[in-house]
Amino acid sequence: MNILVINAGSSSIKFQLIQMPLETVICYGMIERIGSDEAVLKYTSDAVQIEEIGTIATHRDGLKKIADLLLHPKKGVIQNSSEIDVVGHRVVHGGDSFSATTFITEAVKKEIQEYAALAPLHNPHNLEGILIAEQFFPEAKQIAVFDTAFFQTMPVKARKYAIPNALYEDHGIQVYGFHGTSHKYVSEKAAAYLNKPAAKLITIHLGNGCSMTAIVNSKSIDHSLGFAPGNGLIMGSRSGDIDHALIFYLVNSLGYSLAAVNALLTKESGMLGLTGFSDLRDIQTEAENGNTHCQLALEMNAYRIKKYIGAYTAAMNGLDAIVFTAGIGENSSVLRQLVCTDMDIFGITLDDAKNETRSSSPREINTDASKVKILVIPTNEELEIAKQAFGVCGY
Repeated sequence: MNILVINAGSSSIKFQLIQMPLETVICYGMIERIGSDEAVLKYTSDAVQIEEIGTIATHRDGLKKIADLLLHPKKGVIQNSSEIDVVGHRVVHGGDSFSATTFITEAVKKEIQEYAALAPLHNPHNLEGILIAEQFFPEAKQIAVFDTAFFQTMPVKARKYAIPNALYEDHGIQVYGFHGTSHKYVSEKAAAYLNKPAAKLITIHLGNGCSMTAIVNSKSIDHSLGFAPGNGLIMGSRSGDIDHALIFYLVNSLGYSLAAVNALLTKESGMLGLTGFSDLRDIQTEAENGNTHCQLALEMNAYRIKKYIGAYTAAMNGLDAIVFTAGIGENSSVLRQLVCTDMDIFGITLDDAKNETRSSSPREINTDASKVKILVIPTNEELEIAKQAFGVCGY
């Protein structure tokens, strides 16, 4: 069975064509920096390797490029669309409606659209990916894998807000959680690496969107994102945690509309608001060149992560390992170093030399004396989506 996985993020699209159940990757690639004139398209198969830089204005443009590449007479890997049996889609917000992977119907698409207000940087792109996939691969089964599903095991005390009960009971206002496929994948890899199925883990997913999860015995018990993917850690353009009174101050005292506040907190804040850059690679370069705004933003970012490590260690009454993953978590030795400095009270001690190494396999970057393992585990949300889609098809 050939499963095409489409993973649309807030400013990127990752894709893989995977033959299941052998988990053989036929081709893979990604588009980064969507919306800029320096968008990067990468595509790799056994026959070709492509990297292009240019304008990709929207996710729709990017998805069309991916479909064209797959079907290209010379560069492609399929001759016609019928060779794709299943398209597995990452969908960020499933709300109360979806607690498991599901076949996509008109009703499912309508629900995904309705939840777009809660995940405005993601659900619209996820839905667009579905619509384009239906157009290009009309014979394929379309399957949605929801980020929120992994967090169904969170206890009520962790997922309920201290607001009137009716809002929880009648309207489903609660912590839903996001990046679930990534947290699930790397936590399972970490438990296997440690040979400890009941491990107490903190998984740290750092990309343009960022989140952390406390995991005990392969089950999530707490998570940094909430009702929508905007709180918690400092992200590329999202503020993360703020005092909610700020919203009323912006509206009542500074004259902002609610739409303008929403745009401010989701598209103009975070690292972008602090530095003028949303890509951490640019921020690190500027910080090295003496840009004090970028230096402070990196320190703020790491400080927020440290606070969550402390909170989740307390929640689990212990800690076996912290796991860095996703684009920034896997590649930024700078941010990992800032996070792990002065954390010996928790038994976290970084080995600076190991921190600078790179590998496509899970690796330790802690000292031998560190009581807590510091792991870097490349995430593979696409494989996790393919496995879940394959399972839903009855195999």
